Amino acid sequence: MKRILVTGATSGIGECLVKRLSLQGLEVIACGRNQQKLAELAILENVSTVVFDVTDEQQCLSSLASQKADVYVLNAGVCEYVDVGQFEAQMFERVFAANFFGVINCFAAILPNLQSGDQVVIVDSLARLMPFTKSQAYGASKAALHYFCKSMEVDLAERGIVMQSVSPGFVATPLTAKNDFAMPMQISVEQAVEKLIRGIHKKSASIYFPTLFSLILRTASRLPTALQVALSKAMTPKQQDKH
Repeated sequence: MKRILVTGATSGIGECLVKRLSLQGLEVIACGRNQQKLAELAILENVSTVVFDVTDEQQCLSSLASQKADVYVLNAGVCEYVDVGQFEAQMFERVFAANFFGVINCFAAILPNLQSGDQVVIVDSLARLMPFTKSQAYGASKAALHYFCKSMEVDLAERGIVMQSVSPGFVATPLTAKNDFAMPMQISVEQAVEKLIRGIHKKSASIYFPTLFSLILRTASRLPTALQVALSKAMTPKQQDKH
């Protein structure tokens, strides 16, 4: 692993990953929309930057077609929660545009240049495992992403391309800082990146963290659907009676 491309590099896991890899002496291509944050990253040793929006297919093609790396970490994403009382179909479009089609756009751009031994690391979420409250858009987008990654793992096996899925739980980032609910077993972004780098080095097909929290959710996801729904209902905070 000598050269790594990271999308969503201007915040959270992506930003921390770029900084950690730079300190390790690896060549990093940091990708994102925030030009100011990218300029700050470009000051770091071994870091070059590319500015584009993952939701724009043409920008992805023009920005990534000429980029070559050993490892591609497709990490950019957003989170919005559903309000059943004010249901908004367009919100689903926004979430899928970034979380799912953003990865598809990037993948389409890098696929022609992938060679045997290259690694593609796709970040989904543990939220895909259970029918959590208000997570219909986010969880569905991450579930679709996971399925895409595993299906591509099958189709690209003969070419020797390594597909890796990453399923994080709660990580202390600007994205989770907006949450107004308890986040059990939350870990720091530094801890998350340490586990991510370890998984990349091992070429693990599936990377999960935090370890205990992921084990609990993976076990729960194997229960009958009715029990999964019952568990999720039990974990959902009850609304206050306003009368």
